[in-house]
Amino acid sequence: MSSSSAPVVAFVGADEPGLAVAASFLRSGAIVRFYTDPQADGSALAEQGAGVRCGSPAEAARDAALVIALSDADEVDDLFFGAQGIVKGLCAEAVVLIRSTLAPSRLEKLEQKLADEKKGIFLLDGYFFSALSDELKQNTVVVASGRKDAAERAGKFFSGLDKTIYFVEGELGCSSKMRLVNDLLESIHFVASTEAMFLGVRAGIHPSIIYDIISNAAGSSRIFVEVVPKLLIEDPLLTESLKSLKKHASYVMDMAKAVTFPLPLLSVAYQQLIHGSSAVIGGESASPLKVWEQLFGVNIIDAANQQIYDTSKLADQLVVASKAVKRVGFIGLGAMGFGMASHLLKSGFSVTAYDVYKPTLIRFADLGGLTKDSPEQVSKDVEILIIMVANEVQAESVLYGNAGAVPALSAGTSIILSSTVSPGFVTQLKKRLEAKCREIKLVDAPVSGGVKRAADGTLTVMASGTDEALHCTGRVLSALSEKLYVIKGGCGASSSVKMVNQLLAGVHIASAAEAMAFGARLNLRTRRVFEIIQHARGYSWMFGNRVPHMLDNDYTPYSAVDIFVKDLGIVSRESSNLRIPLHVSSVAHQLFVSGSSSGWGRRDDAAVVKVYETLTGVKVEGMPPVLNKDDVLRSLPAEWPEVPMDDLVSSASHDNKKVLVVLDDDPTGTQTVHDIEVLTEWPVEALTEQFLKLPTCFFILTNSRSMVADKAALLVKDICKNLEAAAKTVPGISYTVVLRGDSTLRGHFPEEADAVVSVLGDMDAWIICPFFLQGGRYTIDDIHYVAESDRLVPAGETEFAKDASFGYTSSNLKQWVEEKTRGRISANQVSTISISLLRKEGPNAVCQHLCRLEKGSVCIVNAASERDMNVFAAGMIQAELQGKRFLCRTAASFVSARIGIEPKPPIRPNDLGLKRTLAGGLIVVGSYVPKTTKQVDELRSQCAQSLRVIEVSVEMVSLRSTEDRDQEISRVVELGNAYIRSRRHTLVVTSRQLITGKTPEESLEINYKVSSALVEIVRRIDTRPRYILAKGGITSSDLATKALEARRAKVMGQALAGVPLWQLGPESRHPGVPYIVFPGNVGDNSALAKVVQNWACPPKSTTKELLLNAEKGGYAIGAFNVYNLEGIEAVIAAAEAEESPAILQVHPSALKQGGVPLVACCIAAAEQASVPITVHYDHGTSKHDLLEALEMGFDSIMVDGSHLPLGENILYTKDISSLAHAKGILVEAELGRLSGTEDGLTVEEYEARFTDIAQAEQFIDETGIDALAVCIGNVHGKYPPSGPNLRLDLLKDLRQLTMKKGVSLVLHGASGLPHELVKECIDLGVRKFNVNTEVRNSYLESLKKPEKDLIQVMESAKEAMKAIVAEKIRLFGSAGKA
Repeated sequence: MSSSSAPVVAFVGADEPGLAVAASFLRSGAIVRFYTDPQADGSALAEQGAGVRCGSPAEAARDAALVIALSDADEVDDLFFGAQGIVKGLCAEAVVLIRSTLAPSRLEKLEQKLADEKKGIFLLDGYFFSALSDELKQNTVVVASGRKDAAERAGKFFSGLDKTIYFVEGELGCSSKMRLVNDLLESIHFVASTEAMFLGVRAGIHPSIIYDIISNAAGSSRIFVEVVPKLLIEDPLLTESLKSLKKHASYVMDMAKAVTFPLPLLSVAYQQLIHGSSAVIGGESASPLKVWEQLFGVNIIDAANQQIYDTSKLADQLVVASKAVKRVGFIGLGAMGFGMASHLLKSGFSVTAYDVYKPTLIRFADLGGLTKDSPEQVSKDVEILIIMVANEVQAESVLYGNAGAVPALSAGTSIILSSTVSPGFVTQLKKRLEAKCREIKLVDAPVSGGVKRAADGTLTVMASGTDEALHCTGRVLSALSEKLYVIKGGCGASSSVKMVNQLLAGVHIASAAEAMAFGARLNLRTRRVFEIIQHARGYSWMFGNRVPHMLDNDYTPYSAVDIFVKDLGIVSRESSNLRIPLHVSSVAHQLFVSGSSSGWGRRDDAAVVKVYETLTGVKVEGMPPVLNKDDVLRSLPAEWPEVPMDDLVSSASHDNKKVLVVLDDDPTGTQTVHDIEVLTEWPVEALTEQFLKLPTCFFILTNSRSMVADKAALLVKDICKNLEAAAKTVPGISYTVVLRGDSTLRGHFPEEADAVVSVLGDMDAWIICPFFLQGGRYTIDDIHYVAESDRLVPAGETEFAKDASFGYTSSNLKQWVEEKTRGRISANQVSTISISLLRKEGPNAVCQHLCRLEKGSVCIVNAASERDMNVFAAGMIQAELQGKRFLCRTAASFVSARIGIEPKPPIRPNDLGLKRTLAGGLIVVGSYVPKTTKQVDELRSQCAQSLRVIEVSVEMVSLRSTEDRDQEISRVVELGNAYIRSRRHTLVVTSRQLITGKTPEESLEINYKVSSALVEIVRRIDTRPRYILAKGGITSSDLATKALEARRAKVMGQALAGVPLWQLGPESRHPGVPYIVFPGNVGDNSALAKVVQNWACPPKSTTKELLLNAEKGGYAIGAFNVYNLEGIEAVIAAAEAEESPAILQVHPSALKQGGVPLVACCIAAAEQASVPITVHYDHGTSKHDLLEALEMGFDSIMVDGSHLPLGENILYTKDISSLAHAKGILVEAELGRLSGTEDGLTVEEYEARFTDIAQAEQFIDETGIDALAVCIGNVHGKYPPSGPNLRLDLLKDLRQLTMKKGVSLVLHGASGLPHELVKECIDLGVRKFNVNTEVRNSYLESLKKPEKDLIQVMESAKEAMKAIVAEKIRLFGSAGKA
């Protein structure tokens, strides 16, 4: 930064955080002036080398672009408006950031007064502090609040400063309120730390040991870690710290009074602060330490000077010297106890357990543990008995009650008491055990760490007892713990330390509740309060752990309110016994008692916040509410009246060399487009080839969501470099990059956006647009919602926000940007395009808004309909025409809107010409979002008959040995090939229990192993499936690129709204097989089942469908009589070879010989055929036979009453027809009578008669038949030597009649008809020919050939019949019509 352009920054008043910020400005090249009170030391700032010390506030502020003023409330007026006040030196448009304790009302008055004195001054309220979190350590946090324009103006000065983190928070006064919340916590934690230390020392524990253990336990806080060492050496700075705390606590109390809010914990802590900072002893002012020593009756300095020992070293020695143990009894399988006992099982101990809750015993037995029905039974023949019950009453009961443990224990057994009980109880228990003289040993070993750490064996365990007792139990204690402390002092000592920890933990939970409720009353955003306090001195371990429960309004019990009613009750009772007053912990106890008495006792201990919420009406929950979708959508303004699509398309094509390049972090981004290409590789040559095609858009599948952030960023940089290189080789080409991300906000943001900018240069703005209608994703009033049925659920409250790798908390997109950028881009810096602007002002207003944005801005787009999206896209194109460059992070809907793609209906198999195949589909599910699991369950339910499920064990493929992994993969491949070949839907699904790592990186590694296993499985399944459906973004990407080896694909459209369907490139392993990319987060519970049903092999065609298609196509269907398996196979084989439909026809005489098995064989063959085949019952002359046929599964029947008089024929046919139609069976009937013989049925020539037109019309009208077999001179069997003599004129008349009636024409006796005559009959409307004699004769002729084996006989017969059937199919014109 050159001196001519360097800003002047003035500091008026300074403290440690202010000095740190000043130093950052100096290092950035800014000119820093400072004024401090003449009595204050400004040398620290001057020593920075470039700071200029000034003689007055006015001099410091002169020409300064930014003035940072530190002042107490009562000094503000003089500091600003005195003779040499700041205002005298202020220049126009200066930003003033005041750090004070002014109430918001006074800040507003100050802002108005400044405006009156100087025009164009920007005032902000500021809170500076040194960050203490590991994340931001050695940085200074600056929280500024005020008008948006002021905050943005100040942000320009702070952005880029090293060691300074700038947050913008709300309206003027919010920063000071944030400080009040922190001061409340600091004050309570200070007094609680003091009470805890004096209690512990009074209980006989060395203060340094208390400090060492608690500093690493759940009772720790930053104040405890900072203050206790000063307390133990009587540091003089302690007095100043106390006075400062008292002063700031008084401001908090004043504010609480102003807003009428109760602060019981702070009130009593404030009294202690007053007492400690202003008391006198013997007429003289006393140090706080002396005051407290007198109050508590403990000389803590003497205690601190006593000999110290290393508790961890004693533990290490204990473990080395401890005895081997095998048999362990365990009583109490609650949340903690179950984890402890199950971990002991994993560690190789034989564990026998008891719990009053029987289902828990069953769970434990399922893990391999032994269970008993009473404490007494558990205690027999064990070496160690562990007690992990809730309280002293339960401990007494299991040890000495009915069927109690103690009488059953063998002499020399050791008891480990891990329950949180009072030290006095432990001491008395030891005496009772010793009185029995059975050498039963007791170890006092309370634990800390929570349920998960109990199961992992990483608890903190404090153990005390005799040396012998400890040596007998050391192995077990070590197995349960990550940190094991051995406390000297015998039984009761460890419980004393646990009591101290619980005092602090309980107070910290209650103080967190008080602070968050107070923040809510001050109208602060509670999530932001939590975020800021995490870095401040007011933070405690319990604050970090429990406040998220309050913000999420999730009180699933991990440790219940009643636990702290008990634990703080122990503190209260012991304080009474030890005669030591504990004011803050007593109030905290009463708060938990209040919570319990209000009905929240069994809820999580964070529910103590409900005491404040109930008393005051505030809500700490930091989430937007769930809304009714219909109500919200109805409340929005009417959509923009014009359809901007036409303008959009013409605008988009203003430069036919402008290409939209979509970098898709998984394949699901193609959800809304069609006829667009996707590249899975991106060498410069491939990109150049794509640019040369001059497409409006193409996708590059990066699959970066499966990578860690660093790899994803490097990948995006590589792609952008190749894009740049490729674009330079195509004259005049230009492109816009879209980062297509997840509509539920998961993915690598801002890392990928930063990567693009690092290659392509700064953009005018980043566009954030996650709207996706098909997935039910709406952005309204800057909050992103996920539709669930009729509700709009804020995205931050859905399962997607809990993603192990990409989790987030903010539903408000402004806050989401701030959260994901870790404060680099604050919420107040994010611009918004509202639905109101889109719907009331249209594309031109969008363009103007985008053009007004400062370079490098972030803009979020609200949208609730496709029209909204189109309006925005049209406005963005206008802005691009004016030279603006944008980088878009969007969901799928933006892409289709931007390139003007009109939606088209979902694609079905027929649309792609996909016919019936001899293989089933392959469905691969790797996604773990709960929606996917529900969809899989519904698929299994709806498609149970046709679905075969193969579950892949995630544990086997990701956590076990290579041999186990290979064995599991081989098992799945073998089953998969078998099921697909048998034409079953084959579902390969990962086991549904989600396994995650301890870190996001470990979770991604597990995901990689699972995904690579699925890739290997699909690669090794060599049966070509009917279709492939991949569920989940990472899964679908890996299968396409790695398993199927596709380098490019074409998006054909969607299989269902939001479910892309690809055609893989010719280089892929299964070219032409439809590839369905099913996102993990799309559709309702039945969506997966719906797609699978749509893409299954179509159901067996009906005879009516075959005849209707023949009518449309002008051809005829051959109906071939079959008698045995060879005949059936011959017809099917010929039809498949000719790609033709066909009918398997069973004559009554054949049915009499073959029976039901013959029909079943026909039906099974038809179902398995790859072409449409139906099964027809021919010449049903017997009502009895026809009624039986109706129940056998025929697709159609012929009711043959042609031998009856017309009236009887009508009645006979009508009766059967009504029954058949009720079952969906087509009915064919015959009018007129054919001469000849068929299957033993002979009709003499004198009986034969032609079909009469008038009778035919009456017959059709009264019977309702679907097909009419006519007699026009055709015969069954062989025609006379003179050949057939067909009445074609009669056929023509019958055609006109049947066309009018919607009835198909059928001609029996096709065997022996000349080809020309057959074709002429087809031209005149015959749509079904019965063929029998020629096929049957070919069979009989084949039997005359000598064959060696029955198989050869069958094969020869089949081939002979197949040849005749194929010839007839070609003659009838149905070849290729399947």
